Amino acid sequence: MISNSSRIIAAVEIGTGKIAVLIGEVARGRSLNIIGVGVAPSRGVLKGEVVDYKAACEATHHALEMAEKRAGIKIEEVWIAQTGGHLDGFYNEGSVNVKSADNTVTALDIASVCDLAKQKELPAGRSRIHEIRRPFRLDGRAVPDPEHLSGRRLEVGYWIVHGHEGKVSDNIHVVGGYHLEVREIVLASLASGSLLTTLEERTQGALVIDIGKGVTDYVLYRDGHVLTTGTLPVAGDHVTNDLSLGLRVTTAQAEVLKMRWSRATVQTRDKSEKVWLNGDASFGDRQLAKVAIETISAARMLELLEVVKQKLGHAFAPEHCGAGVVLTGGSSRMPGIEEAASRVFGVPARRGESPSWVKEELADPMFSSVLGVFQFGLRGAYEHAMPPRRKTGLLSNLTKLFST
Repeated sequence: MISNSSRIIAAVEIGTGKIAVLIGEVARGRSLNIIGVGVAPSRGVLKGEVVDYKAACEATHHALEMAEKRAGIKIEEVWIAQTGGHLDGFYNEGSVNVKSADNTVTALDIASVCDLAKQKELPAGRSRIHEIRRPFRLDGRAVPDPEHLSGRRLEVGYWIVHGHEGKVSDNIHVVGGYHLEVREIVLASLASGSLLTTLEERTQGALVIDIGKGVTDYVLYRDGHVLTTGTLPVAGDHVTNDLSLGLRVTTAQAEVLKMRWSRATVQTRDKSEKVWLNGDASFGDRQLAKVAIETISAARMLELLEVVKQKLGHAFAPEHCGAGVVLTGGSSRMPGIEEAASRVFGVPARRGESPSWVKEELADPMFSSVLGVFQFGLRGAYEHAMPPRRKTGLLSNLTKLFST
């Protein structure tokens, strides 16, 4: 039974490989109960962008319908995980002189400096997705909350994420075709990072890399705050393509080989070791060198990680990344990826693990972004508590207070 005081929200990820929908019941204290799940193979989406509206609608609506059926209730609003190679970001700062005669910072000073830092105009055809504030500085020293403190000059900066207006709207229209309203857009990298890191890790410094099928999203934290984010149109599909070309097999065969035998580091030393292409003794089946599969997949994965490091530039410094690299997304399942990432970035690397409140059904890394949409959004989206209720649900009382 759903309480009248709860809100029914769907988190939706329209990805290159899959469409994922989670329905959550949000109640008092920002607690969450997952009551419905829908997953469908993606169609009409390439590198995180809608390229065939009709096909994307059919796949997304199927996942939404599946989730509603399992939840036994209609969705009230939608939050979307946004990704795609069209995303970009820039850093902008503002500063003001404290106006009071005794140099005490007021709420008006804070509002003024924040507005100033966010005023930079976007190029034509771009839409703002996030305005991520970094710590305030009062007379040069970092302060979490400057109100009532004494100082002469107040500064703040924002990392502003924006995307192509039309491509951002495409996802909204796809969901709108199911007669639902999109209320929030959450950057996929922020969603994954929010789910897979603690406040302590973000304070130590952490890099979260979400490697999907069509795109790779990343977010770098320093001193507990987002320093920079990014999206690359390179991911698991590129490993498949390289295997297809290098081994002269079909894309479908290359995908199977990738899932069975690929590695992000070369492990096989015996060059004579073979694996079967199909393994079913069918016409055209043949043996392939296992080391060749590993060499191709490792080269592409290493290149991908190097590109992330290059994009980060001077923002990434091993000494400021104490919590290391956290890897997630469907392609992070590739064996040896932790070793490869550690080699590239010079810090420890690990696969992300979902928090203990996430049930086994959703613990797969492919759900990191869509689960993280709830985690990220609920931190600031609901300031007014709702009355308590007894929680029930499909996934047996999946409840968590988002306090980190």
